[in-house]
Amino acid sequence: MAQTRETATGTPRYPIPANRYRCEVEVERSRFITTVQAVTSPTEARQFIAVIKSEFPNANHNCWAYLIGPPGSTDQIGLSDDGEPHGTAGRPMLTALQHSGLGDAAVVVTRYFGGIKLGKGGMVKAYTAAVQAAMDKLPRSERIAWLELQATIDYALKTQFERRLAEFEVEILETDYAQQVSYRIRLPEERAEAFRKMFNDLTAGKGVLK
Repeated sequence: MAQTRETATGTPRYPIPANRYRCEVEVERSRFITTVQAVTSPTEARQFIAVIKSEFPNANHNCWAYLIGPPGSTDQIGLSDDGEPHGTAGRPMLTALQHSGLGDAAVVVTRYFGGIKLGKGGMVKAYTAAVQAAMDKLPRSERIAWLELQATIDYALKTQFERRLAEFEVEILETDYAQQVSYRIRLPEERAEAFRKMFNDLTAGKGVLK
């Protein structure tokens, strides 16, 4: 299971779905189609759920669950059995999501009934397996809190400065060449304090960082 890493500023970095992902499993002739997507708010989660429901309007059920925040979060969650017996779909889906190591994720499991009743225990297993199948294979990226800065230095320090950027995961967004070199950059928030120290040391306090 992927782990959340707490940063120096207390802002977590954690895995999220890289893009919308879908897979399908079959249990006793019933089709379970799982769709997962990264979301950043309950509103965004419900918009995603609505899109999937509109894509499969003739399905027997479109059950769903979401969590906003780091993996395992319980503060902002939602779930629905969408007509399945209470506790047999949404709750096991959310549990599987909370144990997946993913944060900021919503999942919809679309069911087409195959004519064979699974029983409550069988349904819990089926919906859990449907979510786990997606979690095992979906592409993952990382949620990072970025900070954007402008750094201005003398031309004599240009090469030294640029060589140090990779240490702090700095990305150059724009470079302006005038009397001095000015960079618009971004870096993870937790790298900012160490980056400022390096910058001040490198420029002997004469560089401008804002």
